Amino acid sequence: MTKSTAKLADVARLAQVSSATVSRALSQPRMVSVATLKRVEDAAQSLRYVPHGAASALRSRRTHTIGAVIPTLDNALFAHATQALQKALQERDYTLLLACHEFDLNAEIKVTRSLIERGVDALVLVGAEHDAALFTLLADFGIPYVLTWALDRSGCHPCVGFDNRVAAMRVANYLIDIGHREIAMITGITAGNDRSRARLAGVRDALEAHDIELPPQRVIEAPYSIAAGREAMRHMLALAPRPTAVICGNDVLAMGAVLECHARGVAVPAAVSITGFDDMEAASILVPALTTVRIPMRELGEAAARQILAQLNGAAGALMTELAVDFIVRGTTAPPAGHENT
Repeated sequence: MTKSTAKLADVARLAQVSSATVSRALSQPRMVSVATLKRVEDAAQSLRYVPHGAASALRSRRTHTIGAVIPTLDNALFAHATQALQKALQERDYTLLLACHEFDLNAEIKVTRSLIERGVDALVLVGAEHDAALFTLLADFGIPYVLTWALDRSGCHPCVGFDNRVAAMRVANYLIDIGHREIAMITGITAGNDRSRARLAGVRDALEAHDIELPPQRVIEAPYSIAAGREAMRHMLALAPRPTAVICGNDVLAMGAVLECHARGVAVPAAVSITGFDDMEAASILVPALTTVRIPMRELGEAAARQILAQLNGAAGALMTELAVDFIVRGTTAPPAGHENT
């Protein structure tokens, strides 16, 4: 697909307004009417127009800036991986610009466009799921990019990450191997989050392979917070029969689940085993310490930097970089009561 060559005057002509109105609408949208703003935005999108002549700048020179679009900063894991990315880029004289979309794929397109307007040379994105319009935008302006935290096995997009589904299967299979059959899951919100969906799918696949049911009442989606983990665990403890193991989609939810058990006098792991996913720093100092999946956050950030810089320098490299994860067994898991290991 060719890059957009649309000019401000072209947008004005299509929107049937003056060039000054287009400029005002795109730079100060509150200064124009809602109807006018929509006409201008629709025209700009139709023509794939980027303000400030950024398209021309991108064709003629580099700014030595890389954009990273992440779901949220309210997650220590994204912060750690982004810090590793920033450090690796800084060592090669690149500056990192950061934007968040709060798990809203439409908002992701808007913030990505904003970074393109600021002349970034390339973009680092999180996850394998994105609106098709995002890839169209990147193609229109010839922006190199890499997907992170997940793998695109279609071969369509460069990526650095790990297999969330396989990692979750490993957790579920471990619990099954030590005797658990009454298993539940507290997952992160799955809408707009392919990592959460893949982890849930991995758990389902492992259980189905052993003819173990995972009924709807044993799957709870919860926001990324300890309070949400506690609330979800309250529901799990009220189920009959009560699950003997609860798989959590991330460490924060798992910590909330453990704390709720402590508050209710439910022994972990004697009465219920709990697992996490991420291996945050606090996971090893929780009492008991949390069984979890360790994500190589520093390696992920560094690998993303290497891959995006290789693209910018025209170097041939692997389209997909798959990182290994470790399963860390600690004190929150044990065989269910009455089960004897053989």
